[in-house]
Amino acid sequence: MKTRVLAAVILVPLIFIVLFFLPPYVLAGVISVICAISAYELLKAISGKQSLRILIYAISSAVIIPIGAYFGLTEIIFPAFFLLLMSLSFFEAIMAFQTHRSIAFSQVLIILFAGALIPLMMISLLDLKLMEEGRFFVLLPIICAFLTDAGAYFTGLTMGRKKAFPLVSPKKTVAGCIGGLVVGTLSMLAFGAVIAHATEHQVIFWAMLLYGIIGSALSQLGDLAFSLVKREFEIKDYGKLIPGHGGMLDRFDSMIFTAPAIYLLVTLIPAIVV
Repeated sequence: MKTRVLAAVILVPLIFIVLFFLPPYVLAGVISVICAISAYELLKAISGKQSLRILIYAISSAVIIPIGAYFGLTEIIFPAFFLLLMSLSFFEAIMAFQTHRSIAFSQVLIILFAGALIPLMMISLLDLKLMEEGRFFVLLPIICAFLTDAGAYFTGLTMGRKKAFPLVSPKKTVAGCIGGLVVGTLSMLAFGAVIAHATEHQVIFWAMLLYGIIGSALSQLGDLAFSLVKREFEIKDYGKLIPGHGGMLDRFDSMIFTAPAIYLLVTLIPAIVV
């Protein structure tokens, strides 16, 4: 636990600096790195020894999609690279059919998910940052996901008895799930209170409550979704990049669900009126 807490103490301030103080192009670069490493981890974890060409295709797509989003080219870059990645993956599968390097249809879908869909979800962070006063909006999914995770972890550690999903996530308890939801929701209300008192922006608290409930629930779903993948392919972690947390995907799996959800909520139901 000490390693996990120490890594969080170092990681969280760095993330805050990138999100709040640094310009959007830095965030675009960071998202590209996160997506590239996540794509590599997912493909290696699921497929084992992967073709170098497949890794290059998926990682290149994962890097370029966030950069294209920064330049406002998502509507062109995403379908173009999705089509390119799909075409190259099926070409590789056709060429390797019925050989020892055979690529199953399920593997093609994994390649598309790793190289295109993960970055598409993650660029929601950049979309939030690029909004007017986006330095406040972009903190919403980070605060919600990270504090939901922390709330679930410590509540489960101290109060958890009954397992919630023993076959998918053996350490996750019912108390932990409830604690994560409560802490994640309260974190949104607390952040709204800070914005209301420290700035001139108007905060609609019922909408912040909605952000917290939906964001926290989807954050935990994201964590469980990637735990399901780990159980199915019998791996403990996606990597060892972040001490106490595992790989990049172990740390940011919940963000793949939370970031687009918060972006949609901010767009449809503004809670912070600039």
